[in-house]
Amino acid sequence: MTMTLIDVAVKKLPHAKNLPLPRYMTPGSSGLDLIAAIQNEIILEPAHYKIIPSGIALAIPSGYEGQVRPRSGLAAKHGLTILNSPGTVDSDYRGEIKVILINLGTQTYAVKRGERIAQLIISQVSKVNLIEMDKLPDTMRGEEGFGHTGRFNE
Repeated sequence: MTMTLIDVAVKKLPHAKNLPLPRYMTPGSSGLDLIAAIQNEIILEPAHYKIIPSGIALAIPSGYEGQVRPRSGLAAKHGLTILNSPGTVDSDYRGEIKVILINLGTQTYAVKRGERIAQLIISQVSKVNLIEMDKLPDTMRGEEGFGHTGRFNE
């Protein structure tokens, strides 16, 4: 299977001097690792969040978006995740990408300069044309929602 490679212009911001650009950590990675472009450690107490700058701005092509997602290792080991996961970076946004990191763990966590804090996925966007109707087509599920199918072993 071949992958589509698209060009995305990136601007490294002054406070990210001497920090690497985001990169894929393995050939099979789907996300670029975003890093903390901070001068000093940021302390995240349990149940608190902070906005962490990434030090980059992007020119994402029209028809694409950026999705900022948590790193599984930070979530599993420390309870850190992204408050608005996934965060959306629209193609017409040219400001710095920032990560709203929250500590859902029980221990204080110190975010350090250059630490990998999130993943950035670039995805194609499909737009829709909403058609207002008085009645929607029927399905077997109908309007049944949250938990209507029960648990796996029930």
